[in-house]
Amino acid sequence: MEYRQLGRSGFTVPVLSFGTGTFGGKGGLAGWGSTQAEEATRLVDICLEHGVTLFDSADIYSGGAAEEVLGAAIKGRRDKVLISTKATFRSAKEANAVGSSRYHLTRAVESALKRLGTDHIDLFQLHGYDAMTPPEEVLSTLDGLIRAGKIGYIGVSNFSGWHLMKALAVADRYGFPRYVANQTYYSLIGREYEWELLPLGLDQGVGAVVWSPLGWGRLTGKIRRGGKLPEQSRRHTTADIVPPVEDEYLYRVVDALDAVAEETQKTVPQIALNWLLQRPTVATIVIGARDEKQLKDNLGAIGWNLTPEQVAKLDAASARTPAYPYWHQKQFVERNPFPTRV
Repeated sequence: MEYRQLGRSGFTVPVLSFGTGTFGGKGGLAGWGSTQAEEATRLVDICLEHGVTLFDSADIYSGGAAEEVLGAAIKGRRDKVLISTKATFRSAKEANAVGSSRYHLTRAVESALKRLGTDHIDLFQLHGYDAMTPPEEVLSTLDGLIRAGKIGYIGVSNFSGWHLMKALAVADRYGFPRYVANQTYYSLIGREYEWELLPLGLDQGVGAVVWSPLGWGRLTGKIRRGGKLPEQSRRHTTADIVPPVEDEYLYRVVDALDAVAEETQKTVPQIALNWLLQRPTVATIVIGARDEKQLKDNLGAIGWNLTPEQVAKLDAASARTPAYPYWHQKQFVERNPFPTRV
């Protein structure tokens, strides 16, 4: 297993990490999966056997049940794993049980520690941007939690570029800890991350923790031209939040993946994951699995690399015209070699 530095920090993480969105099976995310402690323990066993030591969760996954199941699965071997979790979204009906206020974050961390059965979280991320809480309050709270030894490193998720840059500026101004991770949506059919967040990550030393690397199940190899949606797919239960993708664009990317699969004798998911591992700023990719078969297939994405020609083929198939001002900035390569200025 390859380990990479997480942003501009001294912390290293495996290039593949395991997401626990399928743990618990309660509430609105039940359609993702309903893995309980016994099966989760087996999945953790397989991960550790292959060097996948980072496990990602969130307080809203199955209403906290995902953290509980993860805690049960790692019991007795906390020293062998790294834990990442998130909070910000509403976790209860009580008025302050939402956002990134000192009140909510302090209680969210304490609750997560209890559910996980541990005394510290290695990477804690804000699950969304809270425009109503001043960044000074957010960062001073996280600073206190770090000083108390309850969290190690901090990151964000689903932030716009200016959200993240403003927070980093505040951190530098007051000497607060900086965000070193950006848990972001990024895939062959979702490349908007490259427009602004990738250059920001390069410039500011923020590593990408990639979620939904297979484009909400579209790049599993089960979707083909003229085919039907698989009976088991998270697209059935999360249609309201799945990023829209035009059919012809999707099929163009899938055709290219199939062509590379034929050349490499690898599976479509393995190719899609390997492509991501060659993108700038990517520190780790969060993979999920309902069962051992899916997990083992995803683990086959490492230990080899696509050729430059194969990467170029996938780049071309998935290329899209970015929104303004990014399409305009691409023309000024003399002083702004978009998008990967270092």
